Amino acid sequence: MDNHLESTFEFACPSCRGPLVWESKEKACCPADGRVYRREAGIWRFLLPERWEYYRQFIEEYECVRKTEGRGMDDPRYYRQLPFRDISGRFTADWRIRSRSFQALEEGLIVPLEASANRPLKILDLGAGNCWLTNRLAQRGHQVAAVDLLTNARDGLGARPQYQTRFTSIQAEFERLPFIDDQVDLAIFNASFHYAEDYGSVLRETVRVLTPKGQLVLLDSPVYNDPTSGDAMVREREQIYQQKFGFPSNALSSLNFLTYSQMDELADRLGLEWEIREPFYGIRWALRPLRARLTGKREPARFLLITGRRLER
Repeated sequence: MDNHLESTFEFACPSCRGPLVWESKEKACCPADGRVYRREAGIWRFLLPERWEYYRQFIEEYECVRKTEGRGMDDPRYYRQLPFRDISGRFTADWRIRSRSFQALEEGLIVPLEASANRPLKILDLGAGNCWLTNRLAQRGHQVAAVDLLTNARDGLGARPQYQTRFTSIQAEFERLPFIDDQVDLAIFNASFHYAEDYGSVLRETVRVLTPKGQLVLLDSPVYNDPTSGDAMVREREQIYQQKFGFPSNALSSLNFLTYSQMDELADRLGLEWEIREPFYGIRWALRPLRARLTGKREPARFLLITGRRLER
């Protein structure tokens, strides 16, 4: 069966990367290893059972934190107005940052790509969360897949029915993307790249699914000049989580931040080139590094729009 009846993306087995045989719109099988993949509650389940066990504690703790923080609402307007307005009023400052990051992404990358391609783009929203970015990109007419580990209805892929747009929802991990090679125009890590445990492996897997001229984006992950500042941030966060939630939220050996030297090393190793833009988040935000130096505090994180592409051979 042609999976284009369900999705414009061509799926592959996340275990062996082989093509799938389609038995229905809701079920696909891998003839190489016999694995079966299903769409349940509108979400394609491509997280392998053994990998679910690996991520179980992380997922449970992450969902506990987000639920305790009061993320999500029953009102569909909450989701549809993100990132420009948080009608819950609980995370207005956070969404102000996200909205400016999105505007920088839209103006600096999406609009130029639309003009040059003159067709709908195939885009992955990696770490989609409640799919707000997926929705915004789908509103522009693009073919978008939301990819995440979380499937709950408040803060994960299960929020999909809150939107009026159509897109593909996929539970999968970054290092085992369930797509055939060379088909994606743009892969966006949506405030999620720093959760990776091996940046090189994740980027290599992402490049695999990109078209030769495809691009990847690292959006809203913390970046430091000095890795000791990043390490200090991680320790601070773990202490806060331990006090507030009873666990440090470090079930995965996530790297948690990026440095400029890491980015240079990854570019050299993987044959990539980076383009870095820094969205303007306001004067107070821009003055944070100066205030930190004057008060002797650690370097604050920067949140950047980082675009990567293959070097031309």
